[in-house]
Amino acid sequence: MAPVPLTSKKDPECVKVVVRCRPMSRKEVEDQRIRIVEMDTKTGEVWLKNPEDTREQPKPFTFDQVYDHATDQQFLFETTARPIVDSVVQGYNGTVFAYGQTGTGKTHTMEGLWEPAEMRGIIPRSFCHIFESIEVTHDQNFLVRASYLEIYNEEVRDLLSKDPKNKLELKEDVERGVYVKDLTSYVVKGVTEMENVLLAGKKNRSVGATLMNQDSSRSHSIFTIIIESSATHADGSKHIRAGKLNLVDLAGSERQSKTGATGERLKEATKINLSLSALGNVISALVDSKTSHVPYRDSKLTRLLQDSLGGNTKTVMVANLGPADYNYDETLSTLRYANRAKNIKNKPRINEDPKDAMLREFQEEILRLKSLLEAQQSGEAPAAPQSSHGSSAVRQMSNHQLDEVKSKLQQQKDELARAENMRQEERDKAEAEIRRKEEALAKEKRERERLATQLKAMEEKLVSGHADEEMAKKKEQELAQAQVELEERRREQERLNKQLREKEEISAAAEEKFSSIQEECAAKTKKLKKLWTRYEQAKQEVKDIEREFLQEKEELLETIREQDRQLKLLNLIVNNFVPPEERQKVERRAAWDEEGKEYRVEAPSSAGASAKRPVSAVTGAKRPSSAVARAANRLGSENPRFKGENIIQLELDMPERTTRDYEERDLLGDGLLLLPLLLA
Repeated sequence: MAPVPLTSKKDPECVKVVVRCRPMSRKEVEDQRIRIVEMDTKTGEVWLKNPEDTREQPKPFTFDQVYDHATDQQFLFETTARPIVDSVVQGYNGTVFAYGQTGTGKTHTMEGLWEPAEMRGIIPRSFCHIFESIEVTHDQNFLVRASYLEIYNEEVRDLLSKDPKNKLELKEDVERGVYVKDLTSYVVKGVTEMENVLLAGKKNRSVGATLMNQDSSRSHSIFTIIIESSATHADGSKHIRAGKLNLVDLAGSERQSKTGATGERLKEATKINLSLSALGNVISALVDSKTSHVPYRDSKLTRLLQDSLGGNTKTVMVANLGPADYNYDETLSTLRYANRAKNIKNKPRINEDPKDAMLREFQEEILRLKSLLEAQQSGEAPAAPQSSHGSSAVRQMSNHQLDEVKSKLQQQKDELARAENMRQEERDKAEAEIRRKEEALAKEKRERERLATQLKAMEEKLVSGHADEEMAKKKEQELAQAQVELEERRREQERLNKQLREKEEISAAAEEKFSSIQEECAAKTKKLKKLWTRYEQAKQEVKDIEREFLQEKEELLETIREQDRQLKLLNLIVNNFVPPEERQKVERRAAWDEEGKEYRVEAPSSAGASAKRPVSAVTGAKRPSSAVARAANRLGSENPRFKGENIIQLELDMPERTTRDYEERDLLGDGLLLLPLLLA
């Protein structure tokens, strides 16, 4: 059955934002901390109470979905991430990322615990759902790839590489958008293989202990799954779709006064906060209609999430909160952050026939190998250049013909063994001819086995569903029906909210008709109190924003002070221990790399100096050496005093030339030229 073509929505859709609040920790319970977060999971409302001012009204926020401390992992996945995973299998791009203060359960939300199974998070559950969705398809081939990276101190690292601390570069082109050059990617055929990829990458991820979290993530991690599918449409044409799923676990925002970070941990926290601040600036720019420039290039994180924020992606943001009173400022900041993200509009579309689809390359290679094997088996393989061993003639034989030739060779060997009156020279010649033919047969057999093994390996990398046509059709209809019901439920919610607002307006208008001055006075007093409450809330909001701004300003100033101290230390070292002329040489060769946001020192030019050091004219060695040293080396002496060459055998950089050749000059005035004996 040909799948029903899906059309992408032309209208933009907003980023879906959900909020999850963890339970009180054991330490918070022992310290008798107060819970300041209240939630209504039915209406999606959150109220935040100010612990320092009990008279202040709780601050209300509304999101697409909220999850309290009693929410289990399965329900969170089904209502938040599962629709995104379904869309990715259909060919859309999707992103799920967790944001919040350090210690609020972001990694628990994304990864969870492996045992027991019900504690697993969004990432491992997505693995299972992807292959369950593939299993119920019919007449489709899938190629699934996985990669894993982290952004540590603004350096992109490949967690699946043999050397995970190597820095990778970000590149951008029209077709692929922003991508990581030389990022390792593995083809996976099942849930177990994908779990192994995740566990292998987790071993290399940067984590560390702080006062707020024993296993705090010190980097942003992105686990990417690319699902390419090939299906035959009703007109007989084959089309490829490619969906990309980004599962992002952001490092938590933190304050040094609470985490107690010092040294390397403080440096990590500074980089984390700067990248999260850049992410906040991008979100603010996207929801501000007056802003035309979006600062994606301010950090590596925002560049990699560029398509997820305002681009061709279905995106879900999970904002994680801490419920305790001492986290009031951070919780308020997270809620405001998430509230702004609700207004980001993306334009997701199905990725049809991408030019860089690996599935197309696999299919073309499989067809080539199949045609080659079929041609060899039928004896129709193209003739190769003639060789002394007759390999081209063997290559054109079918498998049946090969068996017949092998049988004839065996008969010839038997006859040769029975022949008694044959000369030795003729016998040797006949045996050599038989051996050549046997070698050609064996070589051809090995080549065909190699092609068959290669074909089997490539076919095994492709995953396909095993459902019959009726079951696949039923599953597609159920999925389409679920999406329609979800959309209708959202529209019904909007309609009810609109009706409620209209009834409130009608009720307010009806109250405008009064039978006495007392009723009018009471009604206007009530309205005035309501307006006064709104005014007080707005005024308190302004104060909170000003306080938050001052805190961020102070944190940035502290970062500047720390960097200034480090700069002064480096200047002290350079000014006292590096010669000025050497420093000037480095400065002349240093160039700012806008892409990598760092200075790079260019290799020295070889102009004006020989490309290599001169070698010894006597021995041909790399360095001049004495007769005693040469004799000692011939005798195998290991004494380093006799080693005239560089002991570790390295080519050294040639220094820039600072002298010039002597000129021929008549110094004595008698017409005789003084010839130089040495050229510097």
